[in-house]
Amino acid sequence: MVDKCGVMAFDIPDSLLRVDLSAGRVESVPVPAAWRRRYVGGKGLGARYLYEELDAGTDPLGPANVLLFMLGPLSGLLPGETRYAAITKSPLTGGFLDSYAGGEFPDRLAGALGDNMGLLVTGETEDPVRVVVEDGDASVEPAATWGADTVDTAAAFPDAGVACIGPAGEAGVAYATIASDAGEHHAGRGGAGAVMGAKGLKAVVARGDPPAGLDDLHQQYAEAYRESATGQWLQSSGTVETVDFANEVGALSTRGWEGGQFEAADDVGIAAIRALATGREYDGEGPRGFRVETDEGETVPRGATAMSLGAGLGIEEFDAVAALGEACNRFGLDLISAGSAVAWAIKAGDRGRIDRSLAFGDADGARTLLSAIATRETELGDALADGVDVAAERFGGDDLVPTVKAMELPAYDPRGAQSMALAYATSDRGACHRRARPIEREVFEEWNRDQTVRAVVDEQNQRSVLWSLIVDDFVGDVFDDLGAEWLDAVGLETTGDLRTVGERIWTLTRLFNVREGFSRADDELPPALRDPLPAGPNEGEAVDAERFDAMLDAYYDRRGWSRDGRPIRATVDRLDLSEAVDEETPVPETPRPDETTNDD
Repeated sequence: MVDKCGVMAFDIPDSLLRVDLSAGRVESVPVPAAWRRRYVGGKGLGARYLYEELDAGTDPLGPANVLLFMLGPLSGLLPGETRYAAITKSPLTGGFLDSYAGGEFPDRLAGALGDNMGLLVTGETEDPVRVVVEDGDASVEPAATWGADTVDTAAAFPDAGVACIGPAGEAGVAYATIASDAGEHHAGRGGAGAVMGAKGLKAVVARGDPPAGLDDLHQQYAEAYRESATGQWLQSSGTVETVDFANEVGALSTRGWEGGQFEAADDVGIAAIRALATGREYDGEGPRGFRVETDEGETVPRGATAMSLGAGLGIEEFDAVAALGEACNRFGLDLISAGSAVAWAIKAGDRGRIDRSLAFGDADGARTLLSAIATRETELGDALADGVDVAAERFGGDDLVPTVKAMELPAYDPRGAQSMALAYATSDRGACHRRARPIEREVFEEWNRDQTVRAVVDEQNQRSVLWSLIVDDFVGDVFDDLGAEWLDAVGLETTGDLRTVGERIWTLTRLFNVREGFSRADDELPPALRDPLPAGPNEGEAVDAERFDAMLDAYYDRRGWSRDGRPIRATVDRLDLSEAVDEETPVPETPRPDETTNDD
């Protein structure tokens, strides 16, 4: 169909498949048109459903929690990797969680869902099941692969795309992943895999071919991406070069956050992987990672692998780091949180908090502990399976490894880039470098407080839009209009310009967290970052509490939130969120009790 402007119009998916595991029932339900205009898809629409479906205080691992597998209105049409969003209430943080993965599975899912934009999974089952999606419908079937790792589970369905959990998800590890493409891709942070395990859902199996269309627009953006700095960087180095970058600027967390530079960075960084690689992850618009062989099997190490399991654990041999990464892939463990858990155990042993002898640089000891975490087979493994904060409560040692909202920090050290302190603290899902990564600019410029706040807010809003489309994280860098041209091409109108849509979505996830009891106290940075870096370009630098508090005040002001970190009534009204907010969500009328709000 062609509209009056000569633009090809598409039938945008306008429903969800609602899968009730308790009843074994599946039905397709329409998505309210107003929700699609306000929240687009992906993150935004998933957040709106999560807010609607859950009551405050819902147990993340109970049957009342829901798990969404969300696509966007353009899934399968956009250049780069098709991605999906896993959206739920996090068992690690107790707050909003959205986690993303690319590869073959979301392409297959986009083709299998037909007129539906995703799955909304409710309830639980005693006998393990899988959900099979095909021809616009889904069925709930017995899962014969319970107990298998992520690679073997995927191998049971060679004709389909598979998203599944491994032993960590089955054991309810609070940072268990949902693995796709035989463990090469993960919806990683925050524990969506544990929610699957609690529901008795081993896998989602999708059989379908991705949709086609908008070829001219696709080619235009694919070419712009190939010519962009981001596209050329990924073509040359993949994400592993982030190790070299962070090390050079003195912001590479090393040996459990005891330093900002790793003397063996060259041995685990881009030069090492190029020497050992057997090929690239795939050909096409962006080859991404490098393939290497390990004793655990073939794997594709990302930058986070070398940063969290290499520099973070003081392991200097690349093959050992890659093997640890593949072990996490097979277990279905988020390797950032897993690396922090091992680092915490090493430091806790050194300080006599636990009776366990581990050492930085000991790859075998790390592998043994990772197995114990994934299966909860020891007292220490069981404690660490619930996150570093829980282990610290049980044994002591809350100053050893930093967390925000109970989520362990990625390896960019904010003592080497103060803007990352604000990005971590205000992230809606806990410590995350993907919501905003201003470090990539800040280290080359001198920013004042207002510039830092503006950069973090703008990136958070922009990514909220792009993750609602859902655009490949890296290809999104060439979407200067945040996807407006693409939405025009398929005829989807939004309520407000796209930057306002992004701000609306970010504020909605904040309201969800506020309803769960989150406040300014949850945006504070941990004690471990107050210790100055001992050496390197940022020697003597630490996160200054007074400076950080002033930066957080400025962030709340720019957001239109109270000094407690709650969106105020004028902000909620301006962003058309009044229809979403329920009586359980505290919404202050003014920034402070003794102030009136200026609507300007």
